[in-house]
This record gives sequence, C-alpha cells and structure tokens, in this order.
Amino acid sequence: MANGNNTGKLKIQITNQDLYIPVSKAEIEISLQGSPDEVIETVTTDENGETENIELDAPPLEYSMTPSDNQPYAEYNLKITAAGFEERVITGVQIFEANQAIQPVELTPSVTSFDVYNPIVIGAHTLWEQYPPKIAEDEIKTEAETGEIVLSRVVIPETIVVHDGAPTDSTAPNYYVPYKDYIKNVASNEIYATWPDAALRANILAIMSFTLNRVYTEWYRGKGYDFTITSNTAFDQKWIYGKTIYEEISQIVDEQFANYLSRPNVSQPLFTQYCDGKRVSCPNWMSQWGSKYLADDGLSAIEILRYYYGNSIFINTAETIAGIPSSFPGYNLTIGSSGDKVVQLQRQLNRIAENYPAIGNVSVDGIYGQNTANAVSSFQRIFNLPVTGVVDYRTWYKISQIYVGVTKIAESI
Repeated sequence: MANGNNTGKLKIQITNQDLYIPVSKAEIEISLQGSPDEVIETVTTDENGETENIELDAPPLEYSMTPSDNQPYAEYNLKITAAGFEERVITGVQIFEANQAIQPVELTPSVTSFDVYNPIVIGAHTLWEQYPPKIAEDEIKTEAETGEIVLSRVVIPETIVVHDGAPTDSTAPNYYVPYKDYIKNVASNEIYATWPDAALRANILAIMSFTLNRVYTEWYRGKGYDFTITSNTAFDQKWIYGKTIYEEISQIVDEQFANYLSRPNVSQPLFTQYCDGKRVSCPNWMSQWGSKYLADDGLSAIEILRYYYGNSIFINTAETIAGIPSSFPGYNLTIGSSGDKVVQLQRQLNRIAENYPAIGNVSVDGIYGQNTANAVSSFQRIFNLPVTGVVDYRTWYKISQIYVGVTKIAESI
C-alpha cells in the first residue's frame, strides 16, 4: 500500500512449476525488505494467476536519471502461500517510481507434510552496486581461438543455458531459460527501465548481440563446458534467478528479439561489450550512462550504438527462430484476415486456453472475427502486451512461445 507521493506498480504472476498452469487464490504478503515482519499489504491471485496492479512507495524518479548516492528503487519482500504448494519467499523486489514491475513466480507442488524454506534473493542492480568489471575480449571471434565457430548461421535459440557463477565454478547450477526471458532478465539487471526509449533499445540490442555471439561461436561449449553463458559480470552479463522484470523492457524485447548488431562482411553477431561509464570506463565500448545522456539529447538507438561502436554497424535480423511452429506471416492478423495462418493462430489460442481459461475458445475456421480478436485481447492482457486485439510481430511470437511451453509440458507428463 502506497503512503507517499512517489509510487511504482507491481503485478505478480504465479504459475505451477511442474505444469504451465496459473495458480489462482495464492496469497501474497508484501513487506519492506528492511521490515520483513511488518506486512503492508496482502493480495490474492485471480484465475490467471495474477494480482491486480499494486501501488507501492518508491524513491523519486530523478534518482534513476543520474548516478548519485541515492538508491533509485525501493526493495520489497514477498511471501507467497497457496494450497498444495510449497511456500515461496522472494526478497529484494525492486520498485521504481512511475514504472510497471512484473514479478514472475513459479511455485513447487508440495510433496511432503512440511515446506522447504528456499527463498529467492534478488541481488542489487548493477548500476547501483559494484560488480566485477567485464574482462575484455575481441569484438569478433576468429576460428583459430579456443571457442571455435561451429554454427553456419545466426539462430535465435529456444533456450539459453545460464551457468550461475564463474565458468570454472563447478558447484554453480545451470538454468534453462527461454531466450526472450533471459534477455528481459539481463536488461532489468543492467539498465534502469525508467530511461528514455532510445537508450533502452540501444542497450537491449547490445545485450542481444552479446548473447547471440556466445550462441553463434558456441564459446563455452568449445571450451568443454555444458552451458551457453554465465551470470558472472567479469565474463558475461548479469542474470539473476527470479529477477523482477519491467514492462517497458519486456515490450521492447518482444518487439525486437530477433535483432542483433553486425558489421559488413562479418557473419557473427558483434560481441558488444559495455560498462556503466561511471565506476568503470571503457573507451571502445558503450557506456550505459552515456547512452542515457545521448538519448536525452535526442539520438536514436542506432545513432547511440554507432557513437560507441562505429558507423559501420547495422541492425541485422536472424532468419531462423528455433522451437516455434511457424514464422510470422509478415503482416498483422486482424478482423477480416483469413487463411492458414489464422487457422494456426486459432488452434494455438485454444490449446493455451486449456491452461488459461479466461482466454476463451474460438472456432477454428480460418476467419479472424470478433471472437478471435477478443481471445487475442485476453491473451495480450494476461501476458503484458499492448491490448489491441491485433496479432502483430510480438504477439505472434509470444503466442508461439506460450504454445510451445504448454504443449511441451503436457508431453512430458
């Protein structure tokens, strides 16, 4: 419950870890991180496993606009209980003023008569706390290096395998994370979602290009490891299990997730290293704070990136996206559309509706009528997309992602 003038919003989305099904009637107690026993608000999830938007106090917006000694976000704890599931505690949920935060939560079904205390601790933002600076690497990898290039083309992977520690730390766990979710997580750790749109887009493009270079070169697998990338900032980008994501970042990733940065006559995505530009300087890389100031001055995302990486770079798009049933048709589907792509869409929506009944069932007739548009609007509302009732690029691929999720889960049980 907000008591001050500066507030941000939090929506909590809860699913069954073993089944891609929302958990309704879960109770969430919210407290400030510094006062975990003082519950300030209690909310309950609806049939979609979601809470309403919760207004919470946050520091003034200007704290996230320039480096300062004032922490730009408030931190909250969540205690989540639901019948038939183990209790879940999350600490360090970061809330910014005038910003929509989304907290995804997976609950584990109870298998014993007592709960296992296994809290999720969300560490500090990289622009606020000192993390190890990136160890410099070449922007373009050569085949002579240990991480030999083995892929023939740039592919957007279905899953990123994240090693949650330094590469040589054999005790660190590996997490299998959908590609878009990985990018959203990293961006929510590396930049402030309160920044101008052009700064967000520039940094997200750099994060995606960095990641796809690791994928394309099979960098760690070429060194004998069984993961794609690490969460250690000395080697890669910051990823935190259970991290809160932000609507502005999420929507940009959904819109441009197949993009990366290229140079002429170079097949691999650029290894776009960057630093904060305050604690660490990096003359040949992008400065995160510098990108924010350039956006303030009116530069576009590509102009910001060229300022740091040179005028020869351009935005490229991967031709292949792994793990999806069919590619985007190349035009929006809306009322009046018809054909095979509409049939596929309707079938996928009906399968997703088995897990999310609020979407409703539609006739699989290949005609995009009002009922299909209503189902699309419901899907968009549940999965944090602009609610238009129109299937654009980001809605098409979000439907594909959720469809793959629900069908794979079903096949495995």
